Amino acid sequence: MEKFAVKMAGEIALSETPGKTMKKWREIFEITQADLGKHLKISPSTISDYEGDRRESPGIKVVRRFVDALIDVDSKRGGQISQRFREDVEGGVFYETHEFATSITADSFTKIIEGKVVINEDILPEKKLYGFTLLDSIKVIVEMPYSEFPKLFGASPERAFIFTKVSTGRSPMVVVRVSQMKPSLVVLHRIDSVDKLALKIAQKERVPVITTRLSINELLDRLKKL
Repeated sequence: MEKFAVKMAGEIALSETPGKTMKKWREIFEITQADLGKHLKISPSTISDYEGDRRESPGIKVVRRFVDALIDVDSKRGGQISQRFREDVEGGVFYETHEFATSITADSFTKIIEGKVVINEDILPEKKLYGFTLLDSIKVIVEMPYSEFPKLFGASPERAFIFTKVSTGRSPMVVVRVSQMKPSLVVLHRIDSVDKLALKIAQKERVPVITTRLSINELLDRLKKL
């Protein structure tokens, strides 16, 4: 967990809007400003000022206390959220996760990747994304142990699953169907038409499906700037 704490602190410290990044992590951990303030023995309004970038950028000591507090509060609640975190490289050849500096709407995400909405477009406005997971669909489905599946969700299930090496979209949607947690939306990379069964699953699970023709390099270049 020390590695994760350093990673989170580094993301906040290096962010152009550290307050908004602090808010993102607090929301991911599902901790209110009041609860966090109580743990840190400061007022919720002070936290609000930091998150709104109304205070001077927090120094490393403030960031470290903030990160430790999130992990401590989560630990007292059972530590379930902390357990979902891991280093991006942990996914190896199967998958890669990335967390955004601040949350974005599914609508904005779709525009950034020049996506075409295939189904459940009406749900997009209500979806908020905190990151994405890039998956090699063949290796995830054929080779990855089922016990590893929860790790696909990185910091939060409120994320996009981007499946590469897709032929019809059926297998990726079966993965979504059998997972206890569901991504906020699914992106099928460079696919011409989506299988009817895949669309039925998407409809039942209420998960928007989007396609994009961008290259993987261009896709990652755009998304990792968020």
